[in-house]
Amino acid sequence: MRDAVIVEAVRTPIGKGKPNGSLSHVHPVELLAHALRTLVERSGVDPGLIDDVIGGTVDQVGEQAMNTTRYAALSAGFPETVPATTVDRQCGSSQQAVHFAAQGVISGAYDLVVACGVESMSRVPMWSNVPPGKDPFGPGIAARYPEGLVPQGISAELISAKWSITREQMDSFAVSSHRKAAEAWQKGLFDAEVAPLDGVSRDECVRPDSTLDVLAGLRPAYHDPAFAERFPQIEWNVTAGNASPINDGASAVLITSGETAARLGLRPLARLHSFAVTGSDPLLMLTGVIPATEKVLRRADLSLDDIDLFEVNEAFSSVVLSWAQETGADLDKVNVHGGAIALGHPLGASGTRLTTTLVHAMRERGARYALQTMCEAGGLANAMILEGV
Repeated sequence: MRDAVIVEAVRTPIGKGKPNGSLSHVHPVELLAHALRTLVERSGVDPGLIDDVIGGTVDQVGEQAMNTTRYAALSAGFPETVPATTVDRQCGSSQQAVHFAAQGVISGAYDLVVACGVESMSRVPMWSNVPPGKDPFGPGIAARYPEGLVPQGISAELISAKWSITREQMDSFAVSSHRKAAEAWQKGLFDAEVAPLDGVSRDECVRPDSTLDVLAGLRPAYHDPAFAERFPQIEWNVTAGNASPINDGASAVLITSGETAARLGLRPLARLHSFAVTGSDPLLMLTGVIPATEKVLRRADLSLDDIDLFEVNEAFSSVVLSWAQETGADLDKVNVHGGAIALGHPLGASGTRLTTTLVHAMRERGARYALQTMCEAGGLANAMILEGV
């Protein structure tokens, strides 16, 4: 059976997803086009050889409508003959793109394929694709969950309560994320993965001076009297400081087979070893990373002790801390260059952003196996294992 390897991985810097953010002036198609253009420039491949471009975008409306990935590929200068599609598995959209791309290579459907993602949350705010007064769930969901589903922030609070995770633990994890990201930038560990754009060369949300005292002064981000009455166990520990911000950014990885890489003179960064996707309770919503991790390890015939590095998307501190409690993973191996709390979480771009950071960290640290997993709205999660080459 054929294998699938990543031969190049790049991302833009990540800007604040606000009107004054460092990348807010860049159209999302151009954000992704920059990542795609840099990907082929750094790899040296002829873009005409690319069989498909699979991109993730969450809010597919407005400037991110009409199959954004296709127009980004065209803007990047790819031949018109190169196809592209845009997928949505919520926050895991571009990780799902990696799964689809690698599975296509392994099956023989593709020889050379790009997985990528973009989100401009400054120009297309979250929930822009749900007009006021419209119900995206339908009557069947209302009947199945008569008390109603909840926003992700409430899910993060429920996770904090269920796993007895304190405010101090969540704030401490957030401070660590900023510290690791700042150190990685200081040591030049992001230089190989980041493609500067319009004078922006650094991630905008990293706060090296973040402290427990500073975070302790922040108010709960999601307090709501109705939810407080419905869920008396919630202690309201989630703040803007221990959750990911909203962001703009794009990322892309180039995937091929080991045989094709050798033929084209490309150096693999990592082999895509195993994949899993799972559903979980849509009320807790963000805990799918726990069964997804178990599932992908089982498929890979590996144990947690075999994994040298982890990337677990830091949508909220409580997500990663509950995952660590359940799996027993060593937090010193998790998000070693910082995570989304510090670097940012541009929804559709985050999956391939994590992959990009992970493959470069694997090479820098000589890791044999690495595991990436992401929680996703609706009670979903992707997980995959990469192998060093």
